[in-house]
Parts: sequence; C-alpha cells; structure tokens
Amino acid sequence: MNEFMDYMKEQLDLKDYDIKTYSPLVLAYIGDVVFELIIRTKIVSKGNAPVNKLHNESSSIVKASTQAQMMKQIQDIITEEEEKVYKRGRNAKSGSSPKNSSIVDYRVATGFEALIGHLYLAKEYKRIIDIIQYGLENLE
Repeated sequence: MNEFMDYMKEQLDLKDYDIKTYSPLVLAYIGDVVFELIIRTKIVSKGNAPVNKLHNESSSIVKASTQAQMMKQIQDIITEEEEKVYKRGRNAKSGSSPKNSSIVDYRVATGFEALIGHLYLAKEYKRIIDIIQYGLENLE
C-alpha cells in the first residue's frame, strides 16, 4: 500500500499536508470513499457475481445505520485521539439531511467516516483495517 501511495503522490504531484487543518467534513468525505473501497474489495474477493448483487451487498454495509452500529461496536477499542476525531465529525454541521436514516445515525456515521478519513490521511492503513474488521465481526 505504501508503494501505491508513494507512487500516487509522486505522479499526481501531491503536496504534504497537515491533517489537523482539515475540517471534520473533509475527513468524512475521504473516509466515506475509503470505507466503501474496503467493503467493495472484501465483497469482490469472494468471487465473481452479478454487479447488482455486489451492489446490494455493499450497500447494506455502506449506509449510515450500519456505520452507526459499527461505531458503537468499536467504541471500546479506539484511542482517545481517535475518539476526539470521531466526536468532531459527529458534531459537525453538514448542511444536508439524511435521506434514508435517522439524524442520529447520520451524525454517528459522519463521525465514523471522519475517523476513517483521518486514519487514511495519517497513513495508518493497518489501523483502518483493524477497526473495520472488528466492527464487521461485532455487528449485531
């Protein structure tokens, strides 16, 4: 993964950044796609299947209510710093309203995505996988 990230940085002329300067909604923006990529990768790794089946399976996980459940499951394994990032994301005012979930689930999911985005930008890829795997294994 580091080889890929280093190559992407070089080829796309990406600059170094201080992730503490990003708003929690920007962290959630990137965290959303990172989470979805991981879930889709996990689903596709099971083997070839019709695309609509793959979409339905990933959509059942990559939604606010499931992300909120996962966040509740990982509360006991995240660090204080990770908790702060989550709370910043959860409490951020997005200006949009949820389409298919409660406002509470939507906010918790935004915090979860902000945490994933923060870890991604901090290059803590193993930690992202560990958190997501723990959350998936402990879904109710």
